[in-house]
Amino acid sequence: MTVQAQLHCLCLFTLYLTTGYGQDGRFSGPLKPMTFSIFEGQEPSQIIFQFKANPPAVTFELTGETDGIFHIQQDGLLYHNRALDRETRAVHKLQVSALDAHKAIVEGPVPITIIVKDINDNQPTFLQPKYEGSVRQNSRPGKPFMYVNATDLDDPATPNGQLFYQIVIQLPQVNDVMYFQINNKTGAISLTPQGSWELDPVKNPSYTLMVSVKDMGGQNENSFSDSTSVDITVKENIWKAPAPVEIVENSTDPHPIKITQVRWNEPGAQYSLVEKEKLPRFPFSIDQEGDIYVNQPLDREEKDSYVFYVDAKDELGKPLALPLQIHVKVKDINDNPPTCPSTVTVFEVQENEKIGNKIGILTAHDMDEMNTINSILEYRIVDQTPKSPREGLFLVDRLSGAFQLAKQSLKKQDTPQYHLTVEVSDKDFKTLCHVQINVIDINDQIPIFEKSDYGNLTLAEDAVVGSTILTIQATDADEPFTGSSKILYHITQGDSEGRLGIDTDPQTNAGYVVIKKPLDFETAAIHHIVFQAENPEPLVDGVKYNASSFATFNLFVTDVNEAPQFSQQVFQAKVSEDVAIGTKVGNVTAKDPEGLDISYSLRGDTRGWLKIDPVTGEIFSIAPLDREAESLYRVQVVATEVGGSSLSSTAGFHLALSDVNDNAPRLVKEYTGLFFCHPLGEPRSLIFEATDDDQQSFRGPHFTFSLGSNSLQNDWEVSKINGTHARLSTKHTGFEKRVYNIPILINDGGRPPLEGTVSLPVTVCTCVEERCFQPAAHQSGMPTVGMAVGILLSTFLVIGIILAVVFIKMKKNKGRDNVENAQAPEVKPLRN
Repeated sequence: MTVQAQLHCLCLFTLYLTTGYGQDGRFSGPLKPMTFSIFEGQEPSQIIFQFKANPPAVTFELTGETDGIFHIQQDGLLYHNRALDRETRAVHKLQVSALDAHKAIVEGPVPITIIVKDINDNQPTFLQPKYEGSVRQNSRPGKPFMYVNATDLDDPATPNGQLFYQIVIQLPQVNDVMYFQINNKTGAISLTPQGSWELDPVKNPSYTLMVSVKDMGGQNENSFSDSTSVDITVKENIWKAPAPVEIVENSTDPHPIKITQVRWNEPGAQYSLVEKEKLPRFPFSIDQEGDIYVNQPLDREEKDSYVFYVDAKDELGKPLALPLQIHVKVKDINDNPPTCPSTVTVFEVQENEKIGNKIGILTAHDMDEMNTINSILEYRIVDQTPKSPREGLFLVDRLSGAFQLAKQSLKKQDTPQYHLTVEVSDKDFKTLCHVQINVIDINDQIPIFEKSDYGNLTLAEDAVVGSTILTIQATDADEPFTGSSKILYHITQGDSEGRLGIDTDPQTNAGYVVIKKPLDFETAAIHHIVFQAENPEPLVDGVKYNASSFATFNLFVTDVNEAPQFSQQVFQAKVSEDVAIGTKVGNVTAKDPEGLDISYSLRGDTRGWLKIDPVTGEIFSIAPLDREAESLYRVQVVATEVGGSSLSSTAGFHLALSDVNDNAPRLVKEYTGLFFCHPLGEPRSLIFEATDDDQQSFRGPHFTFSLGSNSLQNDWEVSKINGTHARLSTKHTGFEKRVYNIPILINDGGRPPLEGTVSLPVTVCTCVEERCFQPAAHQSGMPTVGMAVGILLSTFLVIGIILAVVFIKMKKNKGRDNVENAQAPEVKPLRN
């Protein structure tokens, strides 16, 4: 054997003593199917396994996918002489046979599987050195519009082949805002919410991204990486609401008819229409191309406009963007004839009406759109019945429909009534309307009162409002139930404040005098009333109202004792909560209608803060005020007559208290159960919140926080988070297991500033399942386990003694009974 061969055997022997085992945890063993896992890239001449031969086998043979790497020595030592490469072959399938001295197979071949385990020895590589893509403005954030892809030859089932994508640079970067984001695992690029909102092709039509990819999931500082550039073009958003649509009503064209369209930025969107208002029938539809149709003829008179929405969704039914609003206006055609306001329109004209005076207006209607040629109406008289004393007595304005007396005055005794037929037309339709004109008697008679003096009436000032106190009557000789004979009554004197009113019976012309407002003895004890009766129609020339149309009446009002009256129902005042005791905080005033003196008192002063001067009504503080207890203090003030019937009335007094800084800061709640687990692996912290009972500004409180003891500064520190919250932190980790009560000084920064010292109890303890574990200590008065056992044994002993005594006693009684039974025959007398 050469020196080189001897060295090689020595090397193998050394590896034999120092390297791995087979799948059953042993390095050597009999020939049987086995599987071995070996990391790629290891140094050559690595021992895998030592197979042992069973006679008559004396040597071994290796076949299969050896690739010139795997070998077996005659004594069964399996090894490889070159580094393995998983990317070349991940699994080597070998066969080992045991041979006898004649090279004949006596055992096997048995399968031996070599699994090459992966190491991170390959760099990830992008499939393209440069990517290009495009995105529409206002696209849905998070929806990918392109992908970048990289490959890694390492095992994807291990971290070595797990890739991590990230955007390194965005150019241009506006206001340090990232408009794009990438899925770290898939390489999908999408817009951020800011990008969806702010991307504008007018401002920046394109962007460049530098994207990197790392293996090891990006979590290892020694991972391999690669990078690529991505050029993105921003396209204009075509998802826009179309212009308002006009549809001519009652179209006779075949339906459905396309009226407008919408388009999503990318193909494949699913469109649907959403009603804004629930209609009995919705006459619109949309196809999957985004074309919108009207399905049936529309009637403007039924509904003149429609508003609805278009939704675009992806294949999963998720909205791609906000819906678009569609406006549809129904355009009018002249498809409605004019209509008369009623079956017959009635006008009245007086006998002495002057030529040219207006009689009335006929207003017809048209259902077509207002202020268009379709709804402009024209009027024309086509017939007059009767035609006496002559034809053409009336005129009508062609556009307004106003009627006038045309040729002469009318006389009721000749013709009391005229019937006119009026043609009302638009540009296509004509309608006949009927007008009746009644000739009424002229108003040449004045109303005359049945009596000129209705005497005297006495009423208490508390008479019920709405009650009728008098009935008056006048008559008129003109034609009944016309404006010439109808009577209206007025009070012309004696009631300047309008406390009385008069209602007229339309059938009888009787007038009912009614109390409209409360009577008041103190204001007017006597009312000299003058009534006037007149007609709604003007009197003819030469006829005037005279004394016959007037009547008088005297009303005497008697006094009723009334309660005092406050000048207002609620009195309000405002003072600072720190005013000195005895300060005047407000005053109230009341008057007695009868002029009696008034005494003031308070009611509902539940906190005992106020008193009132019974004579002047001035209100003073008699105790410290506290805004935090009650910011608006409400009491009632009672005004009582002095003398008389002692009637009283009440009013409210509301005292608003303005805040002063008189409450020190405190913790918002009692903090219990605060703990850190022992030992502390690193400095720890906790957050607490402070509050203040004083009124806060619109910006809220602004507390400052500090340690309440300088001796704690080496161990603890307090840092402010915001105006109400702070953080208590440890400065090191060397704390003993015990409870630490940390004083915290809180300053409210008010005027004047107030400070409060609070204590935070923090326990450093052993933790079990992330909870503080405190072993239960023995408490005084509680028995220990030994004591409990002793008590239990003593109890059993006492019970045993009692049972033994009872048992012995029962046994003695039983023996005594037996003796008595045995002696009984000798004692009993014999009987024949």
